[in-house]
Amino acid sequence: MTPHSRHLLDRSRLGTALDRDGALAAGASVPLPELMGVAAGLRDEGHGGIVSYSRKVFIPLTHLCRDVCHYCTFAEPPRKGAVVYMSRDEVLAVARKGVEAGCKEALFTLGDKPELRYGAARRALDELGHATTLSYLAEVAKLVFDETGLLPHVNPGVMSHDDIVALREVSVSQGLMLESASERLCEKGGPHHGSPDKKPAVRLETLRMAGEASVPMTTGILIGIGETREERIDTLLAIRDLHDSFDHIQEVIVQNFRAKPDTRMADAPEPVAEELLWTVAMARLILGPHANIQAPPNLSPGVTSRLIAAGINDWGGVSPVTPDFVNPEAPWPHLDRLAGWTRACGKELVERLAIYPAYAVNADRWLAPKFRPAVTRSIDAAGLARTDPWSPGTTEPLRIDIRCGSTGPVTARITSGIDRILARGKRGDGLTEDEIVRLFGTRGAEFEAVCRSADSLRRETVGDTVTYAVNRNINYTNVCSFRCQFCAFSKGKLSESLRGRPYVVDLDEIARRTAEAWDRGATEVCMQGGIHPSYTGRTYLDICKTAKDAAPGIHVHAFTPLEIVQGASTLETRVPEYLERLIEAGLGTLPGTAAEILDDEVRDVICPDKVTTGEWLDVMRTAHRLGLRSTSTIMFGHVEGYRHWARHLIRLRSLQAESGGFTEFVPLPFVHMEAPIYLKGRARRGPTSREAILMHAVARLALNPHIVNIQASWVKLGPRGAKACLEAGANDLGGTLMNESISRAAGASHGQEMPPERMEALIRDLGRTPAQRTTLYTAAAEERVSTSFGALPLTESRFTPAKAFER
Repeated sequence: MTPHSRHLLDRSRLGTALDRDGALAAGASVPLPELMGVAAGLRDEGHGGIVSYSRKVFIPLTHLCRDVCHYCTFAEPPRKGAVVYMSRDEVLAVARKGVEAGCKEALFTLGDKPELRYGAARRALDELGHATTLSYLAEVAKLVFDETGLLPHVNPGVMSHDDIVALREVSVSQGLMLESASERLCEKGGPHHGSPDKKPAVRLETLRMAGEASVPMTTGILIGIGETREERIDTLLAIRDLHDSFDHIQEVIVQNFRAKPDTRMADAPEPVAEELLWTVAMARLILGPHANIQAPPNLSPGVTSRLIAAGINDWGGVSPVTPDFVNPEAPWPHLDRLAGWTRACGKELVERLAIYPAYAVNADRWLAPKFRPAVTRSIDAAGLARTDPWSPGTTEPLRIDIRCGSTGPVTARITSGIDRILARGKRGDGLTEDEIVRLFGTRGAEFEAVCRSADSLRRETVGDTVTYAVNRNINYTNVCSFRCQFCAFSKGKLSESLRGRPYVVDLDEIARRTAEAWDRGATEVCMQGGIHPSYTGRTYLDICKTAKDAAPGIHVHAFTPLEIVQGASTLETRVPEYLERLIEAGLGTLPGTAAEILDDEVRDVICPDKVTTGEWLDVMRTAHRLGLRSTSTIMFGHVEGYRHWARHLIRLRSLQAESGGFTEFVPLPFVHMEAPIYLKGRARRGPTSREAILMHAVARLALNPHIVNIQASWVKLGPRGAKACLEAGANDLGGTLMNESISRAAGASHGQEMPPERMEALIRDLGRTPAQRTTLYTAAAEERVSTSFGALPLTESRFTPAKAFER
C-alpha cells in the first residue's frame, strides 16, 4: 500500500468522505483484507453489533417488461392463454400466507411499462379497469395494506413525478436499482442494449424525483455485467450525490450477477467472490458508516461471513413463503441458519420493516399519513421491527431471559467497544451521551453483557437486599387543565368512554385513607393528581396538613414540580417560599414524576403546556437545597429515542452530583392502551421487553456512583418483568400501593396492591433478601413491619363526582 492510500484510509476512518480520486486510489492500491477491515470498522461505528433483514412476501405482479436486459429471466414475453397480471384475489392470497408466516413486508416486483410494448398487457389492464401497470400496482398495494396490514414496498421501474407521488400514498418505500451509471453498457453488445429504461440518466432522474417527493428509496449496483471497477466507483458516487441532496437513499444493494440459462449472458463469467467483497468494501468507504449496505445472502451462500467482514449491515428481504422470483435458482436461507451465520461473525440478526429505522422514526417526513400509525406501532425506539408481543401493563409475560439475553442461546461475541463502556460505567467515570446510546442499542450477547455488568455493580453497591415500601397511593382528583398526550388518567377528550367520570377526593376521605394506610402498616402516603383548575397552592397545603393530622407518623410524599410551580403561582409567591410552607405543613419528599423525558424536543410533542426541562430541574434543585429530597423518574417508550433517554439520564446525574437530593431512579414504561397519543397513532406500544430491562441496567451504569437505588415498577412491568429488572441492576420494588389509578386508567392489568407477603415471596424466589424501607431508604420500624403483614382488607374508597367537568 502506498503512503497516499494509507492516508486516504486513515481519513476515511475519521469520517472524511472519499472523493473520486481518493476512491480510485484506495480501490487500486489497498490490499483487499485491509480495505475490508476499514469498511467493517466504519460499519460498526454506524450500526454497532447488528445486521438486519426484512421478513417479506414476494408478489410478482407481472413478468411482462418492455426492456430486454440480457441477463434477466424474470421478464417473460406474453404466452398464448397465459395470465398477464396476478389478479386481486391471487395477490391477497399470497399476502395472507405472508401474514401467517409472520411477514411484515409485501414486496411488489414487476416489469417496466409492459403496456408500451405488448397488446396483451393493454388488454389485460383494460379488463382490470386500469390504463397503466403502475395504476394497477397502486390499487393492489393499497388493497394489501388495507386487507392484511402488510407494509408495501414497490419496485415499479422508471417513473414520472406523478407516478412517484401516487405510489407514495400506497407504499412505505420504493425501489429502483441504478445497476450502473455507465452509458457504455447501453451500447450495442452491452447488457442493457435495447432497454430504454436502463439508461443511467433516466434512472438517476427517477431517483432524484423520489428524493424531491420524500420517498425512502432502495437502489443499488449490479456487478459482473461488463462494467469496470472505475465504473462501479462512479455508480456509487452518483448514489452518494443523490443522497447528499435529499437524504432519501435508505439502502444500497450490492448484487452480483448470476448467469442464467436461456439468456444472452448464459455463458458469461460470474464475478468471483473477491470482486463482490471489493465492491461491498468500497461501497462502505464511499457511502460512509451510517449507510445501509445490503448483499443478498442467497446469491453468495459460500461467502456470507466474508460479506459481513467486508462491511454490510443488512441481508435484505428474506421470505419464508415465496421464492426469489428474480433469482429463482438461488433459494433464501432459513432464518435460523442466517441468524447462526450472523452470530458466528459476532453480530446479532435483527428484523426491520420495509422502511429502514432512520425513516420509520421520522414518519411525519417520510410516510403518507395512512401509514404513520401502522409503522409507529410496529417499531421499537431504534426504528427496528417490534417482534416482542409484550407491552407494559399487559398480562403478556416478559419473554427475555436475562441469563441468555434472548429467547434462545447466544453465541455472538462482545465487541471491545462495549467492554470499554461497561468498564467505564462500573468505575463511575460518567458515561457520555454516545456511550449510553450505544448501550441502549445492544442485543443478544451484548445485551446480556450489559445486564450482567449492571447486576454486578448493583451487588457491589447495595448488596443482595431488595427493598420495598408499604405505602398508599391517593390520587386526589382526575380533573386536569393540562392536556398531556400520554395521559389516560386526567379528564379530557374521550375521557368518559375510556376512563370513567371526573372526581375529586375531599379532605375527609384523604384523612380516612391515610389513617387506614397507617393502620395497615404503611410508612408513606404518595399523593398526586390532576391540576384541577380551581386548586391553588392553598389546596396542596391543606392536603398535607390533613394527612399529617390523620396519621402524624406517616411520611407525606406528594406533588410533582408541576404542582409546585402551579401552587406557587396561584399564591403569587416564589417556589422556594412555597416549598418552605409545604414543609411546614408536613410535606416530606417530592415524587420525581412530571419528568417524562427531560428533553424539550420530546416535551413539545407529549406535554407542550407542562413545565419545561429546565423548570423541572430548577424545582428539584431548589427543593434539594432546602433539604427536601425527591425521587427521579423517566416515562419512556412513546415517541422518543435512545438519545433522548441518554440526555435524560445525564441531566439527572448532573443534578445529583450537584445536590445529592435524589433518593432513587424509577423507570416508568409507557402504558399505551388508552393513551390519547397512542389512540391517535402517534406513539409506540411502550418499550419492548429488551428496552424495559435495559433502562434499568443502563441507568445503573450511567448514574453510578451518584444514584444508587434503581426501582422496578411492578405495576407496569408485572411480577415477571420486575423480577427480570431485579436481575439487571435494580434493587428496589417500589411500594405496595394499596390503590393505583394512573396506570390502570391507561389500561394496565397488574392490580392495585401487592401486599408484603407477595412482595417478599417474589424477592425470595430470586434468592435475594427482602427488606421494608422508608421513603428515605432507612429501615422501616419493626412495629410498622409486623403491622403490615396480615392486614385487613381495604374498605371501599369514596369519590366525590366533579359534575361540573362531566361531558
